[in-house]
Amino acid sequence: MLANQRHLYIMKYLNENGAARVVDLVEQLGVSDMTIRRDLDLLARDGALLKVHGGATVAHDSSSLEPAFLVKSGLSKGAKDAIGSYAASLVYPGASVALNGGSTTHAVASYLVSIPNITVVTNSLKVAEKFWSIKDSTQTVILVGGIRTPTEALVGPVALESIRGLHVDILFMGVHGMSDEAGFTSPNLQEAETNRAFMRSASEVVAVADSTKWGQVALAKFATLGQAHKIITDSELTAEASEAVAQSRVSLVKVSV
Repeated sequence: MLANQRHLYIMKYLNENGAARVVDLVEQLGVSDMTIRRDLDLLARDGALLKVHGGATVAHDSSSLEPAFLVKSGLSKGAKDAIGSYAASLVYPGASVALNGGSTTHAVASYLVSIPNITVVTNSLKVAEKFWSIKDSTQTVILVGGIRTPTEALVGPVALESIRGLHVDILFMGVHGMSDEAGFTSPNLQEAETNRAFMRSASEVVAVADSTKWGQVALAKFATLGQAHKIITDSELTAEASEAVAQSRVSLVKVSV
């Protein structure tokens, strides 16, 4: 099993069980004790988990931890794919589109690459890479500059200055967490500010977030639910959460996985 596959398995196990012992992961993955400990060290450095004696626990209790792009992209993959497909159906040739950093906006980009004559503005290295790999000469991709985050996004003064001078038809906005009280949140203060700049530059703001994001609250709030025009999520979003979104007068789309 490749290292990336082990990391995804470990994160899935932690999300389901809350904690994992090294001895259990060794048995289930069929690798050495040292290999598992190295995996946990790497994931801990990325903020994906917390190391404890003999194993690891989930890092969800810390509002400032920011999992790496690789870890996040492997979670709720089916939901993100369905969200990405629906989101791309809202875009027509000739449109200008913004995408912030994150694994869900990367899923949106996977479907946007087939739409000709669009202009894409992003602070995500992974999103830009997705478009550049296709090499569609009819598409224009603008990657803002800035300081790199664990989620492969660019933030800071350079990014803000670039975004403030632009206007786009639609923004697909990935979020770390969302709730009726906290709104949309990010564990990174600079990324939160970059998201605000993106929102101000867009005629339509569409939040793209799978149902596991509901109820998660990170360090920095960058918008209320009502500041989005639409939320695209999956069919697992609870009735209670759906009602909270409705109370915010935001259009809600729940896609089937």
